[in-house]
Amino acid sequence: MTPILVVDDEPQVHRFLQPVLAANGYTVERADTGHAALSLMQEKNVSAVLLDLGLPDLDGMDVLKIIRAESHVPVIVISARGQEEAKITALDAGADDYLEKPFGVGELLARLRAALRHRNAPGGVSGSECAHFKGLRIDTFRRLAYVDENPLVLTPKEWGLLLLFADNAGRVLTHKQILKAVWGSANMSNIQYLRVYVGQLRQKLGPAGCLISTETGIGYRMADRSQPDRSESLVGGRN
Repeated sequence: MTPILVVDDEPQVHRFLQPVLAANGYTVERADTGHAALSLMQEKNVSAVLLDLGLPDLDGMDVLKIIRAESHVPVIVISARGQEEAKITALDAGADDYLEKPFGVGELLARLRAALRHRNAPGGVSGSECAHFKGLRIDTFRRLAYVDENPLVLTPKEWGLLLLFADNAGRVLTHKQILKAVWGSANMSNIQYLRVYVGQLRQKLGPAGCLISTETGIGYRMADRSQPDRSESLVGGRN
């Protein structure tokens, strides 16, 4: 069983998530406040954290920063703060993902699996010889990519962009994170430049271009190998 820390001050969220997570092979540690969450992080060896931002004692962003300063455990923010700025701030502060309430249970479980896979395989795609996505194969050893077994001709920057997306499949990457990783700190504000390159990469990927989705105003996400089922029930909240 994989231990998950759920940090939320709404009892109904805990009542809903506990049986759902338990039915999918997770054990649940419950925290209703930020201080309780930080104490449990010291006492328990949890594998991931589901963190609400609207806590009664500490701001969830402060809790996130403390967790990230002390641990590499995956953190998925679950919050009703739907503003793009809040999402970008959380992701740039180290959150692995961000789900806005209400969210689908299937989507939450898919994002949780993706975050756990990413943390449990530090080398990611870069550390393996070959990675497969729907319609796309990436051969990292030979620095080649194939769509339906047809080789792609990619520039060094396009290859770096594709590899970054693949290494973080299933996760949202902000514009700032992508620009810093591929172009360096001096180009972190050049979002239009990034959009041009992503457009070029999608065009070269052809039918596999849909693997890279736009998170409006935030950045991009490459599809994970398993897709969320958005048809399942929703979890809501006020924070």
